[in-house]
Amino acid sequence: MPDEPKGGLARRDFMIASFATVGASVALAAGSKEVNAQETSAPPADASSGTTYTGEVIQGKKVVSALDVNDLEPGQKHFLYFQGVQMPTGQFWYVSVMVAKGAKPGKRCVLTSGVHGDEMSSIHTVQTVMNQLDPAEMSGTVMAVTDVSRPALESMQRRWPNQGRGIDLVDMNRVWPGNENDITAPSRHAGLLFNRLLRPNADFAIDFHTGTTGFEVAAFNIAEMDVPEIKAMADLYPVGQIFNNPTYPSVLHNAFNAAGIPSFCPEIGAARHLDLEMIALFVEGTTNVLKHHGIIAGPMGRTGKDVTVFVGNSAFPILATEGGIVEHLVKLNDKVEAGQKVAIQRNSFGEVVAEYTSGVTGEVTGQRSDVMSEPGNPLVFILFNQQGPDDAETYPE
Repeated sequence: MPDEPKGGLARRDFMIASFATVGASVALAAGSKEVNAQETSAPPADASSGTTYTGEVIQGKKVVSALDVNDLEPGQKHFLYFQGVQMPTGQFWYVSVMVAKGAKPGKRCVLTSGVHGDEMSSIHTVQTVMNQLDPAEMSGTVMAVTDVSRPALESMQRRWPNQGRGIDLVDMNRVWPGNENDITAPSRHAGLLFNRLLRPNADFAIDFHTGTTGFEVAAFNIAEMDVPEIKAMADLYPVGQIFNNPTYPSVLHNAFNAAGIPSFCPEIGAARHLDLEMIALFVEGTTNVLKHHGIIAGPMGRTGKDVTVFVGNSAFPILATEGGIVEHLVKLNDKVEAGQKVAIQRNSFGEVVAEYTSGVTGEVTGQRSDVMSEPGNPLVFILFNQQGPDDAETYPE
């Protein structure tokens, strides 16, 4: 999860380190390379330009460098590879594309995962939803991309290992919508995907994430609840928390929103393994969203009305001040009061070297899952509602 914040995380400036990507820093770095990349981004591709096949076939699947789902045969599932950015060798990174094209016309949904390479439950959620779809009974299209950041996935690590002046780890969820002509491979890759694959085929979109290695999170959605189209979708998930915060402008779901495509971000537990219980909640919620938009038929499953949902607009980070072994005194989703002790830390002699308390009243939405911690590591995040003006500090990644 986090990348070392301090103080409260404000509604318009912060997110739980990696909450729109749980695992990220909790601050907007003003004037950052990522923001500049957006300002100079290449013009979006026009969906009417159609699908471009490269002529290559990988493991029996055709390769495209641009896709218009209107070109695909209705009533079928289609499996393709999309040609992304070049590797140092001059070969390409390819991403997997699954399209369930309904027999009847209707809305177009885009589901994405794998923007971070250690987030397995998000990938399995999207795969499960796609496996359950029957295009012959659908109205509209669902397109899924499960391995957006291929090089990060190959090593099951959060960030894209960019090769420049030595190894550089780039958080791909800080570069959207990318720039096809940028100086970095991750930004170019994002630009290619967003302009030629994702944006042209979406009427609404959902970008799935999990906690990051060493930091797990509760089941929750990141969604701007003051946007009616987004609220209507986020409310259809039977999960206990909603982070009502736009987070960083350069995360993928906000790139969709900036393009006029309603989008939000589900967060599904811990990284590097499958949480089948949590996954089932998000499959049910996503299926509800597809029903809401008329893509598939059938009665709604459980929604937010069937569970107790806590909605907060900010996240309070509790950072380690010492090195040592951490013992949590609260669990995910627990309610906590301001001043309540939430964790203790011991050194190698077993002596208590630090005690940590919550500075706010709210619910536990994230916890460090690695037992050892050095100073500065986020230990706990508390979802809460911040009142009044934003006086929180900004912390770069």
